Amino acid sequence: MGAEEDKKKKAKMARRKQEVQLQQEIETTEEWEEMIAKEGLWVVDVYQEWCGPCAAMVGNFRRLKNELGDELLHFAAAKADTVDPLDKYRGRCEPCFLLFAGGVLVGFVHGANSPVILRTITEQLAAEHKVMDGSVERKEVKDPLISNLEEREKARYDEEENEKEEEEDDDNVLDYRGERCNYGDTLTMSSQQEEEKKGFTVALIKPDAVRDGKVEEILQQMSEAGIEILAQEERQLSEEEARDFYSHLQEEDYFEDLVKFMSSGPSFALVLTKGKKGDTILHDWRDMIGPTSVEEAKDQAPDSLRAKYGSDKYMNALHGSDSPDRAAREMAFFFPDMSTPTIPIPGSRPQLQRTLALIRPDAFNKSRDEIMEKIKEAGFKVALQKEMTLTKEQAAEFYKEHTDEPYFEELITRMSSGPLMALGLARDDAVTAWRDVLGPTTNAKEEAPDSLRAQFSIEETSINQLHGSDSKETAEKEIQYFFPMEQTVAAIKPDGISTKEEIIDKIHEAGFRIAARKETTITKEIAEEFYAEHKDKEYYDDLVNHMTSGPTMFMVLSREGAVSGWRQVIGPTNPEEAKTEAPESLRAQFGQSILQNAVHGSSDASHAKNSIEKVFGQLEFNPDESEPTKEQEETGGTEQKSEDRAASVAKGEDKTNDNKGEDAKGEEAKEGDAKDGESKGEDKAEEQKEEDASKATEESEKKEEETKDETKKDEDTKEEDAKKDEETKKDEETKNDDETKTEQKEETKTEEQQAAS
Repeated sequence: MGAEEDKKKKAKMARRKQEVQLQQEIETTEEWEEMIAKEGLWVVDVYQEWCGPCAAMVGNFRRLKNELGDELLHFAAAKADTVDPLDKYRGRCEPCFLLFAGGVLVGFVHGANSPVILRTITEQLAAEHKVMDGSVERKEVKDPLISNLEEREKARYDEEENEKEEEEDDDNVLDYRGERCNYGDTLTMSSQQEEEKKGFTVALIKPDAVRDGKVEEILQQMSEAGIEILAQEERQLSEEEARDFYSHLQEEDYFEDLVKFMSSGPSFALVLTKGKKGDTILHDWRDMIGPTSVEEAKDQAPDSLRAKYGSDKYMNALHGSDSPDRAAREMAFFFPDMSTPTIPIPGSRPQLQRTLALIRPDAFNKSRDEIMEKIKEAGFKVALQKEMTLTKEQAAEFYKEHTDEPYFEELITRMSSGPLMALGLARDDAVTAWRDVLGPTTNAKEEAPDSLRAQFSIEETSINQLHGSDSKETAEKEIQYFFPMEQTVAAIKPDGISTKEEIIDKIHEAGFRIAARKETTITKEIAEEFYAEHKDKEYYDDLVNHMTSGPTMFMVLSREGAVSGWRQVIGPTNPEEAKTEAPESLRAQFGQSILQNAVHGSSDASHAKNSIEKVFGQLEFNPDESEPTKEQEETGGTEQKSEDRAASVAKGEDKTNDNKGEDAKGEEAKEGDAKDGESKGEDKAEEQKEEDASKATEESEKKEEETKDETKKDEDTKEEDAKKDEETKKDEETKNDDETKTEQKEETKTEEQQAAS
């Protein structure tokens, strides 16, 4: 009986061995990547550990293999639990058969339908032979089970994002005087280019290759293969870090040896990409390094890096991420501060960048018009412009990082010798582009004779005549220094309201943030109050009628130099003049006449402040002054605090090139600026507030009197208690004196008795 059982057991083991030989077991992502990279048609039974592979099909597969005898036909069983590329099949793979060829999915069957599975295998095998012959191209397919899942996930994600945006919008909307106002700009910057993730992988040049001095040789081969290095770092892993990095291999027999090897010396960690999208880098890098086993690499891919530089087993010289998820985790491990690489989406708008330019006094005096023309020819937009004179102290403050340089004294002397021009320039990649146009800081004539610094240098000094920010961060700080943040009021008039979305896009393109906005139709009474100072003008009635003819959108715009900047964006009052003088201005593009010129802007900072209070209430802005804080709904905010964020610049001679006086005169003659007034309803509200304040004051005074009375009573009580304490103290002292006298008498009596005895 025992011998018969052993015989059955051996037969079962033999069958199991045949099955294993028929189907390659795939349990790691690395094994999966190696499998699909191999030639031929791979039929993969995708399973989870709780149910195991589909044993019922193994016999059919073996029979088909024997009948066809085709070397291109291979079978595998892949465990979805541990293979990352199959993660979406977890919970959805019973039974599931995927057919791969050339690294892509070419067929699939869900369910254990033997005739369908065998027919699909036969058809795809025939197609693969045609592909190998070059007569047809391989056709990649998508599994609808996964496609539908991804679409549902995307739809759910989009829905959640929309809900978040709606919640954010609701958070920003408050009531002010019965109207809904949005405090805070949640619109997407139209100047910001849409981006998508770029493919990347993480590579390691391991300690053995570093020790053998092969790093430069390997980097050279990467470059020749068109691989771009996004980041690199030489680093020696501790044993703990090595264990963490290779934690997915901790069940392997060689794990401890691998940890010791990886912590035995420095490695080179690199983030790699290739091409515009980087979508092939994972596969290309793993092809380049070859199979994990050095022996297999030398046999199957003798030109691979592991075949050239590896020595044995895990000492295979190089590492490459085996999936996008693994690449992301490994990048976070070695480069925690690095963001996921991105690329612009074709057709989306490029991201505008700003930089600061200075035309220093000598060049400003001699060549400013010519330099301004060169700036425009280079494709820069002048978003901010200011003529000013710095004191020597201001120049020293601005260039304080150059204090120890030998040219420092001459630099600050020339910077404070007369008026200069400060410019905020906007363009794609503005910082780098402007530095390229400027040329080198020294030897510009020899190294870059066409650069601006070469063209506009002066003989009597070695100080170059133009300045440019050296980074995005520096550019923002320097722009803030010369152009402190401020607010202005903008209005899209009834005739422009139909194009408000386009106008808002233009507002964002000009670098403004909409700190508050509301759309409302003003009454005739409010319009008359608003434009009361123009009541004697002949165009007054037309102006009032136009402003009450439909909805107007009022906005608070925040930006450096917002008042003059907004007036520059809207252009001259007359659209016909605007088309000639400023064809890109809003009035040139959207205006129809002097009256119907689409948009309005405050003439100066004082007018802007008063208009903000009348339209939106009193707002207190955040420290960067770009967005208001939201206070009680009935007030819409608290009193705005005015911060001087560039006091040293403000003390200089500020000749802002905004033609403010001419614009203000034009507005008065043709359209008129808004007078700060309030409706009668608002006057009543103010009277009610004053009455409430008076009552509050009376109650406060009454409470103060009561408090004084109570305080007086407390003080009287304290005085009485003090008197009682004093009397008690005197009584105790008297009592103590009596006791002392009694004791003295008794002592005297005792002494007399002793003397008598």
